[in-house]
Amino acid sequence: MTSQYRVNYHLRAHKRDSLIEFIKGMLLTPFVLHSQPAISQAHQAENAQRYAEIFASIEELIEEHRSFTNQGIPTYSRLAKLVPSIGTFFTPLPLQQAFERVNGMDKISARKHVPPSFNDVRRILNMAQAIAIAPGLKLVTFDGDMTLYADGQNFEEDTELTALLISLLRRQINVAIVTAAGYGDDAPRYENRLSGLLSGFAKAQLTTAEVSRFFVLGGECNFLFRCAILNQNYRLQYVPDKEYSASALRSWTDSQVQQLLDVAEAELRDCVDRMAVSAEILRKPRAVGLVPRAQLTREQLDECALSSQLALLKFQGSPKSQPCDVPIPFCAFNGGNDCWVDIGNKLIGVRILQDMLGSPPAATLHVGDQFLSTGNDLSTRTACCTCWIINPEETQRILTELESILDNNTK
Repeated sequence: MTSQYRVNYHLRAHKRDSLIEFIKGMLLTPFVLHSQPAISQAHQAENAQRYAEIFASIEELIEEHRSFTNQGIPTYSRLAKLVPSIGTFFTPLPLQQAFERVNGMDKISARKHVPPSFNDVRRILNMAQAIAIAPGLKLVTFDGDMTLYADGQNFEEDTELTALLISLLRRQINVAIVTAAGYGDDAPRYENRLSGLLSGFAKAQLTTAEVSRFFVLGGECNFLFRCAILNQNYRLQYVPDKEYSASALRSWTDSQVQQLLDVAEAELRDCVDRMAVSAEILRKPRAVGLVPRAQLTREQLDECALSSQLALLKFQGSPKSQPCDVPIPFCAFNGGNDCWVDIGNKLIGVRILQDMLGSPPAATLHVGDQFLSTGNDLSTRTACCTCWIINPEETQRILTELESILDNNTK
């Protein structure tokens, strides 16, 4: 029994999203029952109508769940019974409208061999969230690697993403990069990673008020910077803890942090020994990581992340809890090419920014690529609305759609 559970968990559970799998399963029935050897325009229209009706029904389930959540009894909803792990929806999700918009671009209803996929549903959910949040949007936070730039690379100059981020700032929307990269209060290191973006700010001649809406929060939630114009240069300025209300969200002591990192480091070293991998263990003030000397498989990195997660939960006496529900929240994640354990997490990071800027969950959007259980964006779902992308190109696509929606809302 235990062995089977562990096999299922490690091979499947951490690679799936329950809501997306549920929606995908609902869409499979009409695809199977009504597939045709040849798809005419009439068949495409019929397929689109069937899919749209399913999304409309799921939209109703979400609204019912929101109603029960507001009453304090979310488990009473039909959706909670169908998807027990379902969380909180901070806005309605116009899924039918989003499907029609995405289907117009990707022609999902024209396919006769490939049913609506995980990625199709993920993109439709992203579109629905963008439509819903646009009218009241106050804050957009982004992951860094694989969201705004390639993994381990810097933000390139003169990209379309630069123009889209500048547009948000000019619309008086706050923009923040919430990243696992932890360089302490060393602003130049963050400026180097974001040199292309800061150069774009300069070329666009953003005003002091506009650039003051741009933030960087490093080490998940530990090091806050704000953009400013200093001697006609666009720079990042470190914001000391005393200047914003972080104490209630980051109440741990340095001694407690080091104890937790000792446990994480020991577990990562055990992973290196058990799997006989060639890797370096790096220790930072509020993080410890495994950096391979040769490329590791996704499964090996997942093993490191899951092993560290369980070891830290056990150490804090809460083996059945989540990493954000323990005395010292942490994040153990597969970074794609490495594995890190950070003190704190992006949930705390987003909440720090929300408190500082007066942006409630329904007006805050987090965009990232790590929403599986071994990813460090997952925790943000507790604090705000989210868009799950898989690369910078998808970030550009959803921001382009968001800009179009914002333009239409102002007409």
